[in-house]
Amino acid sequence: MISTKDLRKGRRISIDGEPLIIVDFQHQKVARGGATVKTKLRNLKTGAIYEKTFNGGENFKEPDLENRKMQFLYEANEEYTFMDITDFEQHILRSEELGDLRLYLKENEEYSLLVYEGHPLSLDLPASVILEVVQSDPAVKGDSVSNITKPAKLETGLDVKVPLFIKEGDFVKVDTRTGEYLERVRK
Repeated sequence: MISTKDLRKGRRISIDGEPLIIVDFQHQKVARGGATVKTKLRNLKTGAIYEKTFNGGENFKEPDLENRKMQFLYEANEEYTFMDITDFEQHILRSEELGDLRLYLKENEEYSLLVYEGHPLSLDLPASVILEVVQSDPAVKGDSVSNITKPAKLETGLDVKVPLFIKEGDFVKVDTRTGEYLERVRK
């Protein structure tokens, strides 16, 4: 059982049999009153986001979610096809279900998918991914003040601010939680 004191961003809980993930939360303590937790929840099955307040000490069940390793095969017509690497069964996730996570997907790479009652719901990405820069303006001579960035388009269509020394063909590490440039990677 999960208590209100265990709630945090990214935690998965089950309410009335529905798998939910906490998008945001805030603990509140009122004088002479009990503690409450205001949460913003996203339903993993429908994608609906809503707010709910819980009293301190409430308990929740852990949703029956399973992580499965799957290989991303291809994208066609806003549908992303994954293949289970154990039984070779193919699963499709729509772009609405993936949201911005689709901008970190590379063909033929393995990812962990959240599966609920045999149906894939969402993607569990690693903390960072390495992507190639396909479009970036050249640095202008004289723009050497520290911490100046320029826009770059990566191989998956993701737009990222990168330092001036990054050029087309370079590989960069990007944080999948924030979408920010982390470092240049030698391949």
